Amino acid sequence: MTTSPDDHPMTSAAAPPTRPAPVPPPKRPRPTEGAPPYGFPTAPGVHKVKLDDLYAALREGAADFQRAPKFGLFFGGVYAAGGLALLACLTIWDTPWAIIPLAISFPLVGPFIAVGLYEVSRRLSSGQALNWASVLGVVAAQRDRQLSWMALVMLFVFWLWAYQVRLLLALFLSTASISSWEGFVMLVATTPNGWTFLAIGTAIGAVLYVFLFSITVISMPLLLERDLDIVTALATSVTVVRRSPVVMLIWAVVVMALMTLALAPAFLGLVIVLPVLGHATWRLYERAVAWG
Repeated sequence: MTTSPDDHPMTSAAAPPTRPAPVPPPKRPRPTEGAPPYGFPTAPGVHKVKLDDLYAALREGAADFQRAPKFGLFFGGVYAAGGLALLACLTIWDTPWAIIPLAISFPLVGPFIAVGLYEVSRRLSSGQALNWASVLGVVAAQRDRQLSWMALVMLFVFWLWAYQVRLLLALFLSTASISSWEGFVMLVATTPNGWTFLAIGTAIGAVLYVFLFSITVISMPLLLERDLDIVTALATSVTVVRRSPVVMLIWAVVVMALMTLALAPAFLGLVIVLPVLGHATWRLYERAVAWG
């Protein structure tokens, strides 16, 4: 007697379909060999920063500059050359009033130039190879990452600063004739309206500087090292400042004071000051954040 397949339940049941193995998402390629470990989307924890951390960061920043001086001199030289170019433009365009907003705003651009210094310190800290191709490759790769959006934040703050300077000029110095650099300096330094203009402008500039410092001091090295979104990076930076307000305010004053003093000798002081502060900022970042 022949049997049909229906008489055998073991053979009649259809085999369950097999699901295809999940395909993992493609890894984001690194811009250069030994680049920062991209692909860690979670925000880090933060440590309370102490005054000893500032001293240690400055010591280690100076040590990093001594270990890799050619990189520091290069990035510091680029920054100093940019300052000289701005000064030349002010002279050519005969706009002496713009020296005040530019003198205060110019140090705020330092963190962008210091990105290369962050990468140098990161490689020194991790024992990775240090060469021009790797460092400049990582710097160039930032144009496609979240760090590039920080330029818009900087430009917005600078626009606010330049706008309020023009407003203060209209309010306090509109009746004065500003025809030369010497005349502008004398007007600001020797008249009541000039003193008021200088005092209010400096106060507003200080507020904008503290705001910009708070959102960038940790976020910029963080965005270099990890592939976070810009909002998370900014929030992390503000959290560090909020947890250690006095110490971080001291650091803000130290950075601004050293950068301002470095402008005096024809911007040449930036060739030394920027590398030390750039390396020190990375070392402070390492102490301020906690992964895992």
